Amino acid sequence: MQSDNPTAAILVIGDEILSGRTREGNAHYLSQVLNSIGVDLREVRIVGDDHDHIVAAIRALDRSLGGAWDMLFTSGGIGPTHDDITADAVAAAFGVGIDINDEARRVMVERWQARGVEVTGNRLRMARIPLGAALIPNAHSAAPGFHLGNTYVMAGVPEVFRAMVEAVVPGLPTGRPSVSEALEVLRPESDVADELRAVADDFPDLSLGSYPFQSGQRFGTSLVIRGLDGQRVSDAMTALRERLAL
Repeated sequence: MQSDNPTAAILVIGDEILSGRTREGNAHYLSQVLNSIGVDLREVRIVGDDHDHIVAAIRALDRSLGGAWDMLFTSGGIGPTHDDITADAVAAAFGVGIDINDEARRVMVERWQARGVEVTGNRLRMARIPLGAALIPNAHSAAPGFHLGNTYVMAGVPEVFRAMVEAVVPGLPTGRPSVSEALEVLRPESDVADELRAVADDFPDLSLGSYPFQSGQRFGTSLVIRGLDGQRVSDAMTALRERLAL
């Protein structure tokens, strides 16, 4: 699909994701949000709780560091325990120091005191922010994320992640949201491949995909056409229906 929209990547961090212990849903949620505001998600990467791997991934994905995409969103690894190393890895990737952020500390301490929660060194780890980063508010639990370069660092807990996404979205560069049309046919992919390829050749600015499914004892294919111009998508779907004699 031809597009001049801003591009993005998502970096999911955590051994629990790679081991299968935790089901990952944040990337799925964020992909829908980005699509709705005209940001083209180009890559999703998952790494474990390994400092060097996180640093390498950030540098590879954030264009402000010479990476591939305009924006990078991370999920996971900014909690209070020893294996929450994302903040330190981000600081290393950008070549800056890290320390307790006064504003982050103030916000969290106020919330803890209001709830009668003890202020401990482990809890204050969540106030350690790379120098020069801007905070991402967290309406769910106060402990903030942060934004440095073109990297937006957010929590892995789904409710907290979504709260941070809501805070970030209004300030993001946007483009044209993609539109799509889908057609389901009770024919296997091999039976519709030629027609799909022909329409793809006639509409090179669009993205055409085929996704097989099974309905009872019959095999079918879901044909999806995506693009930034609704009329072009509609024209391509009309052409596909004609080729399939539907």
